[in-house]
Amino acid sequence: MSVYQLDKKLIFPPVESSEVDGLLAYGGDLEPSRLLLAYRSGIFPWYSENDPILWWCPTSRFVLYPGKLKASDTMRQLLKKQVFNISFNQNFKAVIENCSSKSRPGQNGTWINQAMIDAYCKLYEIGVAKSVEVWSGGELVGGLYGIALGKCFFGESMFSKVSNASKAGFITFVQHFASKGLELVDCQLHTPHLESLGAEMLRRDVFLAIVAKNNSIDSIFEQGFTNV
Repeated sequence: MSVYQLDKKLIFPPVESSEVDGLLAYGGDLEPSRLLLAYRSGIFPWYSENDPILWWCPTSRFVLYPGKLKASDTMRQLLKKQVFNISFNQNFKAVIENCSSKSRPGQNGTWINQAMIDAYCKLYEIGVAKSVEVWSGGELVGGLYGIALGKCFFGESMFSKVSNASKAGFITFVQHFASKGLELVDCQLHTPHLESLGAEMLRRDVFLAIVAKNNSIDSIFEQGFTNV
């Protein structure tokens, strides 16, 4: 099976044509129109600095249902004591840049290159990309960002400079928007960190059905991204 090469046409191949590892296509661009089409189709970009843009739609998706969110006793106490100040959408660029500079086990360098930073900042400017910031003593010590569409949040990356910072931001975000109707958080690929918070594997066809239904729903996020 050959991988589809994208050109200037705003189109993706059927996700069922992806490789076993989920690789669907390569090429194209990172313009807002293409990125929005990708997320609305259950597709995301992920590639290294010297590679062409690679587009993925794995056969199984790692997701979190808000009702299955797990917060340990330690995390519940930490949040109750308000050890961190947590805000929404107050410093998107700082969050994505910190995610970009985060070292990750088994990875040489980062997939969040300057082209990705610029592309997602454009999505932030049009109100689609969102961030969560975690502060301590006025310093940004953790956070996460992703794409907010309808009742779904498509998580991209998170970082922590101190223990439990990204967990505190993630839990606060999920709890806040669960009360507004958040249906699903797409975590893309498995990590032990997110599994500990309640994320689980979901078949691609089930995930895509949720995404398709979500595309016709008004966003729940527009009024919710304020300081908490």
